[in-house]
Amino acid sequence: MKILQLNFEKGWRGGERQTLYCMRAFRDAGHQVELLARAGAPLAERAGAEGFTVHAVRNVPAQILWLARNGRRYDILHAQTANTVTWAVLTKPLHRRPVAFSRRTSFVVKPNEEWKTGYKWRHVDLFVAISDMAAQEPRRLGIEPVIIRSAVAPAAPDPETLRRLTAEFKVPGKRIIATTCALIHDKDPITMIRAVAELARMRRDFVFVHFGAGGNEEAAAKALVQELGLHDTYLFAGFRKGVEAFYPAMDIFAMSSREEALGSSVFDAFLQRVPVVSTDAGGLKESLADGRGVLCPAEDHHALAQGMARLLDDDALREAVTSRAYDYVRAEHDVNEMGRRYLVQFERVLARPQG
Repeated sequence: MKILQLNFEKGWRGGERQTLYCMRAFRDAGHQVELLARAGAPLAERAGAEGFTVHAVRNVPAQILWLARNGRRYDILHAQTANTVTWAVLTKPLHRRPVAFSRRTSFVVKPNEEWKTGYKWRHVDLFVAISDMAAQEPRRLGIEPVIIRSAVAPAAPDPETLRRLTAEFKVPGKRIIATTCALIHDKDPITMIRAVAELARMRRDFVFVHFGAGGNEEAAAKALVQELGLHDTYLFAGFRKGVEAFYPAMDIFAMSSREEALGSSVFDAFLQRVPVVSTDAGGLKESLADGRGVLCPAEDHHALAQGMARLLDDDALREAVTSRAYDYVRAEHDVNEMGRRYLVQFERVLARPQG
C-alpha cells in the first residue's frame, strides 16, 4: 500500500506527533509512506530525519496544486488535520483517490458552517475519530466515525535532559506538580492557577511547573500568578524540547482543560506511572475512567486543588491509579496497534469499488 500523510501545521503538538507515529507504524508494517507538509515545520524536519520521503511546500495554494498533480500516485490519502482534509476533498475529482480523515478535535460546528463541514465530511471515504467526544459532532450530522484512539510511545531515556530540567525546577524538600499545554482558552490555565493558589494556602511542600508555549491567555495567566503572589510556586517553563524526559521527576501531572478531544498528553504520564488529576472535559473523562486518575468538573478550581492534595497525601491512591493507567495505556494506546487498526480500515476502503 502506498499512503500519503497530510499535515500542514506550523508547530509541533499532539496531532503532529500522532502523524509521525502513524508513519512509523505503517512503514514497520511494510507499507510505503510519504508526507505532504509545510516546508520548515518541525514535522517535515523530523520525518525527513527518520528517512521518510517528505514533500514540503510553503503555502496552501502550493499544497492544493501538489495534491491535484500528484495525489493519484497513492492508494490512499490520510489527512490528519481539518485543513488538509478540505484540500484533499476539493482536489478529489482530479486525483480520484480515497481520502481518510482523523478528527482530533471536539469543537461544535457552527450552524452557519454545517453545510460546508457536512459536505467535506460526507466526501471522506474513511472518517476516524480519536474518541467518543471527537465523534459527537459527526454523529450529529449523520456520519458514523470509526473510533481509533491516539497512541503514545515510551520515551527513550534522556538522562541529560532529565538532569538539566531537574536542576532548573526541582526545589529541595518540595514535590513537583506539572502540566504540558499551551496558554489558551481551551486549556483553561486560569482555573489551574486558581487551583494552585488554593493548594498553596493549605501547604507549601510543592512547586507547579507549566510547560508550554504562549497563547491567547498567556498575558492574563502571568498577571494572575503575580497578583496571587505565586511567582515562586507557579513556574512558567515555556516550550521545552524533550519534556517527556522530565516525567520521572513529576509527582503529579495535572490538566485543567475546558475542551479536549482526547487529552493524549496524559498518556505520557500513564506510561511513566505519574498519577494524573484532570478535569472531565471531553476525552479526558474517557482516558481517566475506571479509576485511572482523579477527575474533577471543568472550571472547578476547588476540586482540582482537592484532587492534587489527595494524590500528594494518599500513597495507596497513587499506586492504584498509576497501576490501572499503565496497564490501560500499554493495551489500548500502543503505536503499532493503532497503526494496525488504521490499516484494517484502509484495506476495507480499498476493497470497495472505486467510482
